[in-house]
Amino acid sequence: MSGGQIAALIAAVAFVLLVGLLAVPLLKLGRTLDEATLAIRKAHDGAGPILTNAQTTVERVNNQLERVDGITANAESVTSNTAALTSLFASTVGGPVVKVAAFSYGIRKAAGNRRKASMEKDVKGARRAERRSRRAAKKGAA
Repeated sequence: MSGGQIAALIAAVAFVLLVGLLAVPLLKLGRTLDEATLAIRKAHDGAGPILTNAQTTVERVNNQLERVDGITANAESVTSNTAALTSLFASTVGGPVVKVAAFSYGIRKAAGNRRKASMEKDVKGARRAERRSRRAAKKGAA
């Protein structure tokens, strides 16, 4: 064997070892790709029913939102009607009611003042009568 042949033999053995070392990760990578393909296929098969259910749910939610929109429109209409009725009531009845309330307050206040003045007058009269009786008693005793 010549030196060139030995070198070629060593190179061939090294090449076989290199191919052997690279073959193991390539085989593992192939298995990983196969598993990934299966996982993607399962996810694709399972996504169909989930997407169908999601679409059904979204349609139901949209129907409910349309109902809520109608209810909201009705509530808005009732609110505006109530506001208009309230303003009408306040403008037609509010003024006279306020006047009647003020008048009744004035009458109550005047009656209270009159009652208070009457009581003070009675008390003053009673004191005068008491003083007169004391004076008369002093004059009678003297």
